[in-house]
Amino acid sequence: MQGTIDGFSYGAVTPVAAFLMACLGAALGLRCTNRSLRTERTFKAGWLALGATSIGSGIWTMHFIAMMGFSVEGVAIGYDMPITFASLAVAVGMVGVGIFIVGYRGATRMALVTGGTITGLGVATMHYLGMAGMRLDGQFEYDTVTVALSVVIAVVAATTALWAAVSVHGFLPSLGASVVMGVAVSGMHYTGMAALSVHLHPDAVAGEGASAPLVPLLIGPACFLILAAVVVMFDPLMVMGTPDWNDPGGPGGAARKPGIPAQRQVPRFGTHADPASFHSRPRDPAPPGEW
Repeated sequence: MQGTIDGFSYGAVTPVAAFLMACLGAALGLRCTNRSLRTERTFKAGWLALGATSIGSGIWTMHFIAMMGFSVEGVAIGYDMPITFASLAVAVGMVGVGIFIVGYRGATRMALVTGGTITGLGVATMHYLGMAGMRLDGQFEYDTVTVALSVVIAVVAATTALWAAVSVHGFLPSLGASVVMGVAVSGMHYTGMAALSVHLHPDAVAGEGASAPLVPLLIGPACFLILAAVVVMFDPLMVMGTPDWNDPGGPGGAARKPGIPAQRQVPRFGTHADPASFHSRPRDPAPPGEW
C-alpha cells in the first residue's frame, strides 16, 4: 500500500528554521576556514577542525529540523539512534577531509574538485544515512534520477562553498556565500525527499507521526553552533581584520620608500604562538646612552 507523505506538517516553520541553521553552520565554517589561512600551522588545524564541525553540525541539524515536519499518514515514525548519530559523524568527518584539503592546498583547481567532491558526497551520505535510520511499518523507495540530481547539487554546493571559504574576504561577502550554501543544502535535502516514496506493510500500525524524539538530539549540535559563534565573534583577528604589517599601505608595506629599512615590529597584544593575532607598532627608539 502506498503511503501518503507530508514533508511540511508544520507549514513553513520547519523549512525556514532548517534553512537558517544551514546558513549559521555555513557562515561559521567559512569564517573559520578563512581564519585558518591567516595563522601559523600550529593553530591552522584547530581552526579547520572547528570549521568542519560547524558545517557538519549545521547540515545535520538542518536535516533533522526539516525531518520534524516529515510524516506519513497513519503511521508512527521512530529513529534508530546509532545510525542517526553515525550520520552526524559522517557529515563532520567527510566535510573535515574536504576542508583540510583546501585549507592546506589552497584554492587550486585539483584541491577544490577533490575537496568539493568528498564534502558533497559526505553531505549526501549524511542525508541518506539519516533517512536509513528512520523506523516505520513500511519500506522506502527512491527515484534513481532524482537521487543522482541531489548528489550533484550537494557536490556543486560543497565545491562552491570551499572556493568561497578561501577566496571570499570580508563579512558581507562571507555572509552572502553562507546564504548561497544554505539555499543549496536545503535544495539538496528537499530534492532528495522528492525522490522518496513509502510502501506501507499490510499490517502497518496506525499512529501519529512521531518527531518529538528528535528535539533532544538537536540540543547538543545547536549548543555547539552557538558556542562556535561566540568563539568566532570574540576572535580579535575576525573583528579587527588583517594586522598592520600585511597592509601594503601601512608601516613596512609596499608604500615604504625604496632604500629605507623596515622598522622592527613588536607585538601590542597576542601570543607568540600565533603571530597573525598581533597588531604591531614601531619599536620605540632606545634612550641616549643605551645600545
